[in-house]
Amino acid sequence: MRGLVLAFSAYFLWGSFPLFFSLLSHVSPMEVLVQRIIWAFVATLLVILIMRRWSSYMTLLHNRRAMGWLLLSGVLIGLNWLVFIWAVNVGRVLESSLGYFMTPLVSLLLGRVLLKESMNRFQAVAGALAAIAVLFELIALGRLPWVSLALAGSFGFYGLVRKQQPVDSLQGLNIEALVLLPVALVWWLWQVDVGGVISFGGDLRTSLLLAASGVVTAVPLLLFAAAARRLDLTVVGFIMYINPTLQFLTAVFILNEEYPPQRLITFAIIWVAMVIFMLGLWRSARQKRRLAAPAL
Repeated sequence: MRGLVLAFSAYFLWGSFPLFFSLLSHVSPMEVLVQRIIWAFVATLLVILIMRRWSSYMTLLHNRRAMGWLLLSGVLIGLNWLVFIWAVNVGRVLESSLGYFMTPLVSLLLGRVLLKESMNRFQAVAGALAAIAVLFELIALGRLPWVSLALAGSFGFYGLVRKQQPVDSLQGLNIEALVLLPVALVWWLWQVDVGGVISFGGDLRTSLLLAASGVVTAVPLLLFAAAARRLDLTVVGFIMYINPTLQFLTAVFILNEEYPPQRLITFAIIWVAMVIFMLGLWRSARQKRRLAAPAL
């Protein structure tokens, strides 16, 4: 029960991100990204110190192979954050929701193509439906849903990279923020030097929200890590759809985003693919439990 509460809390917070970042719509997406990187690094470093993980953290910093993979994953998650922040800033949360619905299917495709992982018929059908949804969007609207594809692609590749070098979620996020930190600080100093508009420090409310962006980045990650240790992967995979579902509901009913009617067909195809995908996970998990059960 505790694992379910932790998982629901994590995905509820992730699903609420559009509401939080919409409060910063008056700030440039690049500055929001820069502040998020800085404060995510600060927040996770404080937690590492409080939890007394400094020794393992320093060991990780001296692991060249791990640092190489985390450099790549840091670039990918930075790109994901920037596209998401921009999408919220310009009122395209619905497209970000579609991207996160598509993410598990993109991960499935990457695993099959790049890692030669096996794929059952349910997963194959789900992947084919996702491709049909993107093709329909292209034909119906005359353009690719690039926001959705950028979010799904960056996060899918992010998961692929992190799989190559499994690292504690907390320390991984901290080092990803660390490798992005020099770029963030250079951008900030450059803006100050050229007299650009810097919102941080301009007023108390905006400054607090920007600083809080690091905390809201770290908290759901910690909740998810704790939940994943207590729950079956199938359960975690099913609950993950709370995030894009909340984003969808937020875009339509709270932020009142306008969208072409055809997009509902795209979502319908993705939702069918999602159900088939989860059915495949459930059947695979049941078969594994059956094989692992001792013979009577």
